Amino acid sequence: MLQAPARPHPLWRPRHLLVTPSALAWPQGAAMAERAAALGAEVVRLKADRLVSLPETYRDAKTTMAVVVASPSRRRPQPIPPSADWRFDLAEGCPAHCAYCYLAGSLAGPPIIRAYANLPEILAALPPLLGQGQVTSRNAARAAEGTTFEGSCYTDPLGIEHITGSLAETIRFFGAWDAAVQLRFTTKYDATGPLLDLPHGRRTRIRFSVNARGAERFEGGAPRMRNRLQALRQAAMAGYRIGLTVAPILNLPDWREAYDTLLADCATALAGVPDPDLTVELITHRFTEGSREVLQGWYPGSGLEMDPAQRSRKLTKVGTGKYVFPKALMAELRSGLEASVARHLPQARVLYFT
Repeated sequence: MLQAPARPHPLWRPRHLLVTPSALAWPQGAAMAERAAALGAEVVRLKADRLVSLPETYRDAKTTMAVVVASPSRRRPQPIPPSADWRFDLAEGCPAHCAYCYLAGSLAGPPIIRAYANLPEILAALPPLLGQGQVTSRNAARAAEGTTFEGSCYTDPLGIEHITGSLAETIRFFGAWDAAVQLRFTTKYDATGPLLDLPHGRRTRIRFSVNARGAERFEGGAPRMRNRLQALRQAAMAGYRIGLTVAPILNLPDWREAYDTLLADCATALAGVPDPDLTVELITHRFTEGSREVLQGWYPGSGLEMDPAQRSRKLTKVGTGKYVFPKALMAELRSGLEASVARHLPQARVLYFT
């Protein structure tokens, strides 16, 4: 059950902010540097656009942000099934310390945060894709969502919004876009206050990443579930479409009861909300050999199960291997989670289980 209002989670404060000359030439880049400086960050204005002498240790990298300009290849939206038609990036890298972080296998190099200053160019690439895509644009089951755009799946955009301001501008962009479109982003953070009064036009779905209580110990630096559910309710009452990203689903000793309690708490958070247009995405824990090696280096002794002997190896679309739960356990997890969704959130649409 939800309790008294939770104290807001502290905002992330970078120790160092590197900014390139090209990024400073954009108003958004200059504003990011000013906001970071106001938070006490050391702002280093680089002499060239190339990032050099990046921190090598995990601790130093996770307290460093670089403000750069997204190259043409970085600005090119990419398909992202089964979530949305297209993904585009406002930033890369995350301030949290999750022991299962999938970015460990997706992003190369030190885990610094790279925020993009040329937001107008990034957003300008989206309108030509209207009506294109294979996930919602041409799928009868999800056609009501319109053309869907996943915002920044390689970061938590809300976790750094107090520095970038990019998420609010993107929400305004979609709110003013008079078409069948939808912005989608996922967050573990609770700083939704500055977003609540934006003219979003119901064209943004805020998806909150939620998990069972037993999984919270693997989510260092992220707000507790109580904070996320409080933020979820505030966003829903402000008229945003809402999503639940239950991820990563873990094989906890009491997983049936733990995830049933989680979904009951989500239902309590949404009680009385007129129309959250609720969606649910169910994503089980998986890892690659590469991400396992990186994560065990970042979080030695975390206690997170990543034993290939307890998993099934599955080939990805690009031919690389990933380790997922065995088929029988996957079936049990799916039936158990979907039954809990139906019991506590009968109005929700389960988009997929993976």
